[in-house]
Amino acid sequence: MGFVMRWLFAFLLLAATFNPTQYNYTDWVRTYGGNNMSIAVLAGLVLLIGYIIYLRATLRSIGPFGMLLVGAVVAALLWVLYDFGVLRLENTSFNVWLGLAALSFVLGIGLSWSHVRRALSGQSDMDDVDE
Repeated sequence: MGFVMRWLFAFLLLAATFNPTQYNYTDWVRTYGGNNMSIAVLAGLVLLIGYIIYLRATLRSIGPFGMLLVGAVVAALLWVLYDFGVLRLENTSFNVWLGLAALSFVLGIGLSWSHVRRALSGQSDMDDVDE
């Protein structure tokens, strides 16, 4: 259940920033951001904090190469689904949602990897602490 929640929050973070509907931070700032600059800055900072949390944890747990590998596995899975006719790519809006799901999966894996490693190996990851 923990991974699903981390993946869901990553998806919500990405979708709140940009999605194919009109209900996202990017479109809202373009349309109304000048009138509500303080709210636009506050919302942008909250989103930035979410990205920092996810990206820092992902880079520390699986690193850039791990992110590339997880992305490659997701891309290969989508390729297989497309080859077998399960996935159709004519709808650009659906493609954006699919991309958001794929990116959120990479971030969800990155945030969850320490928990997976501890469950598999019995060893905990710890940050280096300067004394």
